[in-house]
Amino acid sequence: MKMLLANAEAWPGFDTTVDLLKQGGAGIDAMVSGIARVEREAKVRSVGYGGWPNMLGEMEFDAGVMDGTTRDVGAVGAVPATLPVSALAHEVMKHLPHVMLTGAGARRFASERGFALDEVLHPDSKRVWWERLQKEMSPEQLAAFPDIALAPLSNAITDPERVRDTTVFLGRDGGDNLGVVTSTSGWAWKYPGRLGDSPIPGAGFYADSRYGAAACTHTGEMTMRCGTSRSIVLALRLGHSLADAVELAVQELSELKTGFLAGVVIHAMDAKGNHQVVNYRCDDEIRYWYWDERMAAPELRVATAIQP
Repeated sequence: MKMLLANAEAWPGFDTTVDLLKQGGAGIDAMVSGIARVEREAKVRSVGYGGWPNMLGEMEFDAGVMDGTTRDVGAVGAVPATLPVSALAHEVMKHLPHVMLTGAGARRFASERGFALDEVLHPDSKRVWWERLQKEMSPEQLAAFPDIALAPLSNAITDPERVRDTTVFLGRDGGDNLGVVTSTSGWAWKYPGRLGDSPIPGAGFYADSRYGAAACTHTGEMTMRCGTSRSIVLALRLGHSLADAVELAVQELSELKTGFLAGVVIHAMDAKGNHQVVNYRCDDEIRYWYWDERMAAPELRVATAIQP
């Protein structure tokens, strides 16, 4: 059964992917096409052009692609001046013996594959970044910026919209191939070079067409420590139900007592056609998009909320 699952911010491209799946398109290709539209939408403030810069006012993008049938993976991290980075991650998967490229190397590969050098810092993001940064810096720091210690500032400055989200697409095409595509601009005001879970196989995403797929949003520092997406798929392989597999992953997250702890949203589906989206300790209501071929149109649904 064809199906597609994504977080609420996927609205600019969800219908694009649904249409391509209806037409018989391959799952990964359809999801990359859809998520690329999200990456270019300025109204989506957690991904691509609409996202927030790092502490230096520079945009750094992360993305991942996984084919659940072959378990091939392509990923990129801290990529400058490039949209859509999900498509670049797909190029890594198709054309390199590597799984991940980061930073300048990823940008070099983007140029080899014909990606333009893009202007990726939205003017409003630049304005908000600088206004917020000035409030935290002393006159001496302002005069010396950017040649100052950034770590104290990264601990003091919070996201303008508390955005730590990612766009995730999980889907199954007509050939029963499961796959996942992710993309993010990461935390606002992150320390330069920071990678979240979005480009990390097993943490931010994982897919195995025999058993299921999972992807996470929000606090990647936690899912990297627990290997959350891989834990879910492994539990499915060991015979657990989807609900039990997700519950196990939430339990692992709840066992973390040190480090940065906040909310995590888990999106998961199994090979039997079931799906589940869980909001673990996020204060706001979390919604997600769902569609399968039995439905006339996609639906925006509410995730199950779980508090520690």
